[in-house]
Amino acid sequence: MGSLLVLMTVLAVARPEVPRVGILRIETTRGDRLFISLLGSAFLCLGWLALMGPPLWGALALCLIYAAAVFRWV
Repeated sequence: MGSLLVLMTVLAVARPEVPRVGILRIETTRGDRLFISLLGSAFLCLGWLALMGPPLWGALALCLIYAAAVFRWV
């Protein structure tokens, strides 16, 4: 998690971010999309634990796909 925050800081310094409008029709920045993807990933993992049980490898794959979709289209 710390390395993710460092990466986002480096990206903000190297490439200043410009808000964009995605499928949600709200302006989002990289930080907003990171927050949305982390929050959604937490719910995906909780749902996975409730339905499938402890091995979270499948949930990890779903979370990565979800995060990629959020950063691409939101």
